[in-house]
Amino acid sequence: MDANKPQLNPQDHPGLDVYGVIGHPIAHSKSPIIHQYFAKQVNQPIYYGKIFSELDAFTKTVQEFFARGGKGLNITVPFKLEAYEMATKRTARAEIAKAANVLWLQDGELWCDNTDGVGFVRDLARLLNQQAIDVKKARVLILGAGGAAQGVIDPLMSLGIQDISIANRTHAKAMDLAKQFPGLQAVEIHQLKNSSSTFDLILNATATGLSDSSPIELDLLKHISHSKTIAYDMVYGKETRFLKDAASLGLLPVDGLGMLVEQAADAFTTWRKPSVALDIQGALQATRNSYLTDHSRS
Repeated sequence: MDANKPQLNPQDHPGLDVYGVIGHPIAHSKSPIIHQYFAKQVNQPIYYGKIFSELDAFTKTVQEFFARGGKGLNITVPFKLEAYEMATKRTARAEIAKAANVLWLQDGELWCDNTDGVGFVRDLARLLNQQAIDVKKARVLILGAGGAAQGVIDPLMSLGIQDISIANRTHAKAMDLAKQFPGLQAVEIHQLKNSSSTFDLILNATATGLSDSSPIELDLLKHISHSKTIAYDMVYGKETRFLKDAASLGLLPVDGLGMLVEQAADAFTTWRKPSVALDIQGALQATRNSYLTDHSRS
């Protein structure tokens, strides 16, 4: 089997409830480590694996997983919009985002949820406090207009943040989200160079980090940031070009690992309903430690 295209058949794991994460690419995912950590903590043995899906085969791959006895899936790029569309039941959070990162079967219905927002907000609240930035006065720029971006807009607004802008390579998609979320401002990336103000949080919600590119040039990032700006990349576990540029400018570079663990905890709670609070910090440390192991093997 191609290590970069892992597959998961629940029937290969008799006696265990089987869960997984599906994406394209997927080999980099640390979701199995997080969910297995939670499962061990609460003494609920499960199997959690990775599933690679071709871009045109997502629906078929998901249907096969559940038909073979799978219990639940986490969804990563670029399938969050498709996951929302194929679900027959949706939580309020998913309805608002029009995107989903969690799927599960319940009473014969395929449910979806979006835990990206709550995971991101918990991580962001800690960072804003660390930087002594007033949440309600924070200025935010979201780069990207796909499912990842859609999942965090309403939670950002729920924090009381009133100044949120969104920029996307295809401006029409940013405009569509501005219509969907009243108060959201769509701006064209090239117009940012004419801006006379800076942002407290610049969020890269694109998948550019997976290919070591950035959605904006270094000079533009410098122009729209200040000394306490948080540069947050939703890609995790690697120093992306966006984060490297931010670090070179003295900004606070943050990857999406904290968000990943927080949203995973929400998904695990939905699926397994543990009776105790999940150990977020322990799962975060276990995941970071796994990168040290990866590097020692390379």
